[in-house]
Amino acid sequence: MAAQVESQQEVEAAPMRAQPPVQWRELGALLLLVVLADLTLYRAYGFAGYAAFFLIAPLLLWIGSPRPRLGRAFWLLAIMVVLLVAKLLWCGSWLLVGCGFALVVGLAMALAGLPPYVLEAGVFASQTVLAGYEGLVHYRRSADQLGHMANPRLGLSFFLPLVIFLAFALLFVVANPDELAMLGDWLARAVTTLHDWILSIAPTWLEVVIWLVVAWLGIGLLRPVMDKVATAATARKVGPAGPAMLYAPWRNTLITVIVLFAAYLAFEFYTLWFREIPENFHYSGYAHEGAAWLTVALALATVVLSLIFRGRMLADDRLPRLRRLAWIWSLENLLLAVAVYHRLFIYVGFNGMTRMRVVGLFGMTCVVVGFVLVVWKILRGHDFLWLVRHQLWALALAVFLFALTPVDPLVHRYNVDRILAGDPVPSVQISVHPIDASGVPVLLPLTECDDPIIRDGVRAMLATRLDEAEQRAQQNEKHGWTTYQLADRQLLDRLEATRADWDRFENLSDREAALERFHKYAYQWF
Repeated sequence: MAAQVESQQEVEAAPMRAQPPVQWRELGALLLLVVLADLTLYRAYGFAGYAAFFLIAPLLLWIGSPRPRLGRAFWLLAIMVVLLVAKLLWCGSWLLVGCGFALVVGLAMALAGLPPYVLEAGVFASQTVLAGYEGLVHYRRSADQLGHMANPRLGLSFFLPLVIFLAFALLFVVANPDELAMLGDWLARAVTTLHDWILSIAPTWLEVVIWLVVAWLGIGLLRPVMDKVATAATARKVGPAGPAMLYAPWRNTLITVIVLFAAYLAFEFYTLWFREIPENFHYSGYAHEGAAWLTVALALATVVLSLIFRGRMLADDRLPRLRRLAWIWSLENLLLAVAVYHRLFIYVGFNGMTRMRVVGLFGMTCVVVGFVLVVWKILRGHDFLWLVRHQLWALALAVFLFALTPVDPLVHRYNVDRILAGDPVPSVQISVHPIDASGVPVLLPLTECDDPIIRDGVRAMLATRLDEAEQRAQQNEKHGWTTYQLADRQLLDRLEATRADWDRFENLSDREAALERFHKYAYQWF
């Protein structure tokens, strides 16, 4: 026993990282964070719960942070959180939820005075396990200090006995509901009501574990052990002055790819820009798969340029000549990017717009931005770490903007306009792809389409979506406010208001027959 006490004293006496003092507002914010996670995540049933969590959690981290730093990064991320919450309340997705958790980590980094780089954010998130433990130890060591900060006559001397009394009293009520009810009718009703209420809010063991995990990680976010981020990007490392050994190989490489790209661009513009598209044109191979491979070529060009202009090459006297070759190749790469966009829009012009084609446009734009960052790196003399950090920022921003974009309304507004203009081909995208609640109202003009197969098919689809919307509304009413979605509410209102347009498709056999005709008709353009 004495050995155990001595060992514990040695652990307590071990030096630990200096931490700011604990304050009651930090403990209160941490407690509220646990309650918030329980109400909006564990006990929630929909995206409105996540929206509430992402809106309130940053505020609690701000309140609880021992030394908050409200720089530009914090306010920029806070604006992004507000936009994300608005989209979650309108028409949520799991991609938005993932972005929300990433933004919370970034905000915690900004509050700690750390720049929210993407790779470092992953490290910061992982350190919360160690930081949470260290913070708990610091909390225990600060218990006496917190006791001195409180006024026992006005605070603990009243609230501590009250809290403990209520805890034991509620346990007795739960343990003896029938026996306590024998004391009288009015007491029986009160005890029964109290008993049912306690059981309704009583946590499960899993819920208690989640409380502990949230508290642990919350402490790690408030008191990170990650004090600083490597600042290697601010100091460019240049090799010793003199000729670089790889100058000639890289020069010859640039000359080679310049000639290759020039020949290919001539072929690309001749075959796909300055002649009519033949009837048997392989849209999937050229416009779809071809655009993907050309995007890979642009990404590879980005890697090659970043490898050339680094290290000892930056101190070579012949660097200006190499840069001139790089500018020529960069111009060709931008022309190649224009060619990729052209291929994507050829595919869109063939049979309409889809979610994945929007993903392709975002991805291609992200690659172009990455290439521009490489050019900027060469101009300004930044090092490779600077490039990696900013390219990851570009990728993260592209994902965030895609998550915010109302993809289905934009996609199907384009398709509907083409159909109403007399081109039935984009109807295949309405037939074969799922459409979320925000995109369905865009289809309403097709109920007056001149094409009878499309008109009846869309009416049958809307009749089905109305049934689904009514069932979802009933389920959401049972589950409460966390399931709220503005898009679902708007869809139900719009469909109920125009219900007369598809009355005859309330009959399931007529509905299925119309849908089958529509699917077969549209599939010819798949």
